Amino acid sequence: MTEINRRTIFSLLAGTVLSSALPKAALAGAYPDRPVHFVVPFPPGGAVDIVARTISERAGPRLGQTIVIDNRPGASGNIAYGFVAKAEPDGYTLVIGSNNLSTNAALFGNDLSFNAETDLVPVTMIGYSPLMLLVAPDFPAKTVKDLVDMAKAQPGKLTFASAGTGTSGHLAAEIFKQVTGIDALHVPYKGGAPAMIDVMAGRVSFIFIDPVQGMPQIRGNKLRAIAVSSPERLSLLPDVPTVAEAGFPGVEAVVWWGFLVPAKTPADIIARLNKDLNGALQDQKVKDTLHDMGAIIKGGTPEDFKNFIASETVKWTKIIRTANIKAE
Repeated sequence: MTEINRRTIFSLLAGTVLSSALPKAALAGAYPDRPVHFVVPFPPGGAVDIVARTISERAGPRLGQTIVIDNRPGASGNIAYGFVAKAEPDGYTLVIGSNNLSTNAALFGNDLSFNAETDLVPVTMIGYSPLMLLVAPDFPAKTVKDLVDMAKAQPGKLTFASAGTGTSGHLAAEIFKQVTGIDALHVPYKGGAPAMIDVMAGRVSFIFIDPVQGMPQIRGNKLRAIAVSSPERLSLLPDVPTVAEAGFPGVEAVVWWGFLVPAKTPADIIARLNKDLNGALQDQKVKDTLHDMGAIIKGGTPEDFKNFIASETVKWTKIIRTANIKAE
């Protein structure tokens, strides 16, 4: 065998060994070299879908790739989360997580096909939106204190509506009950719209709901806001106090969103996604759209988002177990 042949064979063998040792993302070329998918756990047209599409328009050019929105609704987000948890950890599949990511383990227990803490890795938080405590325009209680006094004077007589068992509005009302010590009956519905209809009609006493669904009813004088459950007031309703300002600190419940990827996604890819997604959040169109939805943009590091999810999980697991709430 000639010296040239030996060198050729050695080079080929070395290249094969090196290629087998490299992660798939590295073999595919510089990241990203093909479209990136945003998996949305809710149907098109909803708040989370609007957030995803708005950010994708500004994040796509930063990444240099098309972003495809992949709606996978159902099972309180578990279909989408389970799908992404099992996806290739190459940075091409992200999920927009929300509140149910921190509540589903307590609600569903062993029925989940994934572990949110070990199968998904945070990239960045998007932001959050307060829930609004709404009553009918002619409801006797004008303030949170009025509502609490009314409930205590008539134990078990007041009712509250929600978009379903275990939803953000349901859990906000449960923490409200626990902090204020009132007794009110939960009336679950299949969605926020039918729930609000019965509150408007006076068939149900109150509801906690997000601004996207509630603001049109407030502007149409069909519902009245007496408080918001966020740490600060809602910019769309500057005259409406927080529940804490109304005299009941500890009632904080928000709707939040953020990006996650499958576990084992390379750190450099997570860093790239974090950089470009945070950049997109500072785009004026994104800011304006989220502001109109009543949202407060947060952004931040993967560690920031990881710590936030952990604190939310501890908080809501305690509420769920205290109230003995089970998924339906």
